[in-house]
Amino acid sequence: MNKIKIMDELLANKIAAGEVVERCASVVKELVENSIDAGSTEIKIELIEAGTKEIKIIDNGSGMEEKDALMAFSRHATSKLMTDDDLYNINTLGFRGEALASIASVSRINLKTSTGNIGTIVSLEGGKIIEVTTGDARKGTIITVSDLFYNTPARLKYMKSLYTELSSITSFVNKIALSHPNIKFVLTNNGNVLLNTDGTGDLLKTIKAIYGIDLVKKMIKIEGSNADYEVYGYITLPEVTRSNRNHMITLVNGRVVKNAELNKAINDSYHTYKPDNQYPIAVININVDPTLVDVNIHPTKQDIKFSKMNSLTELISTSIKDVLKTTILIPKIEVRETLPTNNYVQSSLDLNRVLEPEPTYKAPIINNDLIVTGEESLDLVDTKQETLPELYPIGTVHGTYLVCQNELGMYLIDQHAAKERINYELYKAKLGSPKKEITALLFPLTIELTQDEFIILKENKDVLLNMGFDISEFGLNSIIVKTHPIWLPKNYEEKAIRKIIETVIQHEKNFDIEKFNEKVAINISCKLSIKANDNITLMEMENLINDLRNCQNPYTCPHGRPTIIHYSKYELEKLFRRTGF
Repeated sequence: MNKIKIMDELLANKIAAGEVVERCASVVKELVENSIDAGSTEIKIELIEAGTKEIKIIDNGSGMEEKDALMAFSRHATSKLMTDDDLYNINTLGFRGEALASIASVSRINLKTSTGNIGTIVSLEGGKIIEVTTGDARKGTIITVSDLFYNTPARLKYMKSLYTELSSITSFVNKIALSHPNIKFVLTNNGNVLLNTDGTGDLLKTIKAIYGIDLVKKMIKIEGSNADYEVYGYITLPEVTRSNRNHMITLVNGRVVKNAELNKAINDSYHTYKPDNQYPIAVININVDPTLVDVNIHPTKQDIKFSKMNSLTELISTSIKDVLKTTILIPKIEVRETLPTNNYVQSSLDLNRVLEPEPTYKAPIINNDLIVTGEESLDLVDTKQETLPELYPIGTVHGTYLVCQNELGMYLIDQHAAKERINYELYKAKLGSPKKEITALLFPLTIELTQDEFIILKENKDVLLNMGFDISEFGLNSIIVKTHPIWLPKNYEEKAIRKIIETVIQHEKNFDIEKFNEKVAINISCKLSIKANDNITLMEMENLINDLRNCQNPYTCPHGRPTIIHYSKYELEKLFRRTGF
């Protein structure tokens, strides 16, 4: 008797479902993508108990004839891919022909569809067709998936909590809505509306529907192109961040994708504009010839490979950096009235707030002085090629914050953060193009090291020699420093030399001179800046402000903390009730 046999089709579909249908969000993803491919302009997603009981997708797409409706649940049945050439020129979200068969094998399904003529209703259970009847002529498709994983107890057992499942679905629907702002999306759970976009094609309005008007006011438009790619979208000001990378959304030809290199390019573009452990919110569309990308990597189709990836990451990085450099990034403090709270318990949760954790870094609220009449304005932050306005220092608070004024209002400057930024840009420029201007130490500096530190320093000795240091061995595991670059801060030479040598030792693995210079510049600028409670004269304040104005980025220290904030004259008057609200 033969041991090897052809697997039963229903069993094969269940196995395939293990990759394609991981949770409720997987079902929503596959069905919504089918609706988009069908040319829908309105898609409604109705959930019962976060989709664990029922998922219903209603669209106004092209619909299907009876034969197609029955064939759709067969494995590898698709209308989107016919030849080998089609695989390398994919313009649809779906193409593998696995999703419907996989979903049907682990659930109960009711399909109602019509092309505008007599409709078709198909009922399935566990992948088997139970009943086929005629339906109404409403053009489009309504597909209802209930009791997901009812026949696969192991998978059902490991379903997450309702909030976790709902969070996953909401996250996907938000992203797919951003990738198709021309489609109206409505998401409900137990009758409560969680998302409702207008489908007008305005990406900014879709962002507002998801994140709210306050965040939209803090977004900047980016755009750029090269020979291979076009990118456009919106990014937040540096002070608007989240504690994870989930809000850096990249969309390729209308497809939501996950790519670590793209996320890194976006995040690195904010270097020194924000804290390293915080991440921006970004919605970036990438248009590219389909032949330059490969989406057939994983059944979920969210992994993607790019040809000429370096060209793409450089374009994204340049587009973001250019707009940050030409935007006024001084946070403006907005005074808001505290609304009275009530003691009533809401019958339904505002899940958009529940599912979006507050950032750990609480940034000041930006007020762009927008006048909102009727529908809330979606004007963005002005991008003007200015840095700091003319500021007149008048004193300090706690020996730490400079108080300045002009006709626009009051400014507070963190003297330590400001000096850090000034020093950082100075030292980074010196390190990037050393001129070998050196000076001798009055008394040579001897530094003792451990044996392993001594070995590491010997391996990277050329780095220090190229910077202008005269370093030689001096006894067992010791070195002597006789000269140093002239730009080291006066009276802090020994401290700076020790910090530079410490940085060399710490970065012995995969040593990169650019990263080393960056680290040295940050370390020296921090350690040798004005400290809090260091009182400075009025002339020193003026010099500090002038030096800060000459910086490429005068708005944050190298660690991403703000250097300056602004209280407008209007906001000050509001604080003291000198103007109407």
